[in-house]
Amino acid sequence: MGGVTDPFLAAARCEPDPDRIPVWFMRQAGRSLPEYREARAGTTMLEACRIPELVCEITAQPVRRHGVDAAVFYSDIMVPLKAAGIDLDIVPGTGPVVAEPIRSRAQVDALPELGVEDLDFVTEAARLLVAELDVPLLGFCGAPFTLASYLVQGGPSKDHAVAKSFMVSEPETWNALCQRLAQYSEVFLRAQIEGGAAAVQVFDSWAGSLAPEDYRSFVKPHVRGLLGSVTDVPRIHFGVGTSELLADMAAAGCEVVGVDHRVPLAEASRRVGGGHAMQGNLDPALLKADWEVIAARVEAVIRSGAHTPGHIFNLGHGVPPDTDPTVLTRIVELVHEEGPTWRRDELERIADND
Repeated sequence: MGGVTDPFLAAARCEPDPDRIPVWFMRQAGRSLPEYREARAGTTMLEACRIPELVCEITAQPVRRHGVDAAVFYSDIMVPLKAAGIDLDIVPGTGPVVAEPIRSRAQVDALPELGVEDLDFVTEAARLLVAELDVPLLGFCGAPFTLASYLVQGGPSKDHAVAKSFMVSEPETWNALCQRLAQYSEVFLRAQIEGGAAAVQVFDSWAGSLAPEDYRSFVKPHVRGLLGSVTDVPRIHFGVGTSELLADMAAAGCEVVGVDHRVPLAEASRRVGGGHAMQGNLDPALLKADWEVIAARVEAVIRSGAHTPGHIFNLGHGVPPDTDPTVLTRIVELVHEEGPTWRRDELERIADND
């Protein structure tokens, strides 16, 4: 596993290696890889997440294939909720579906606490991975708002109208629900860290649907509590469509702000005050473009990332399932081979203009 001089961890701590720009991809372990589909054959998502040897194999696949600088733990944000006894399933082509959506305080009060021992299969898988990997293991979890959105809506939603209406109409119940979900995610992160995860990422995938004031009132306090519970490793905070929330997300407590493809990294860094590393942010839709276009966009992302104190190259969201894996491998090679030169050139240009 990578140590304190590892390029991924160094960039997260705003101490970038001048000769290496680290790169990994959200959803790098998954449906875009034929070896993943073969390994998962005949096994549901939630079943696969409970088999340590299978989790280990799937997590390591993109590291072996692409040469990425971090391995993201193969699991799902709903795993701790399932372990707590919530009746849910991950339906192929749909996503998480909850049998009885939560709409009352009585339902919230009935949710049990979760212990690390309830996720022993997570810790075991992480330990297997750390023994095998030569790059850092990145743990992850869902943020309270995103988890609550699924539980209140009952499943995926384009506008999260039911969840947001519940949030503003029943604030005490909402806050009690988010406190419980933060506890679940904290335990999920802790199980991965105890197994050897060297950094973590909190996904607030649907926070971008919120107005800034609602984020500050109903979401940020719970994220701050969650991030504050895992201060012993670098923390990445990521959301989709969160351009107007970046400063608040950074202030919730993290070393790295994950940025989607809607705002350049230089501007994102300016919005958060310049004190955080940035992660991102090639538009995943462009993975189907001609290679010359992709290469030019990769260079643009890296040059924009030079305006930040630390840059971890990634996509602006997850790898689409129909992506050609060879494109990802070429991007990794390009970032490693040309990225440091592009960053140095941009830093020199910035210095000349000061």
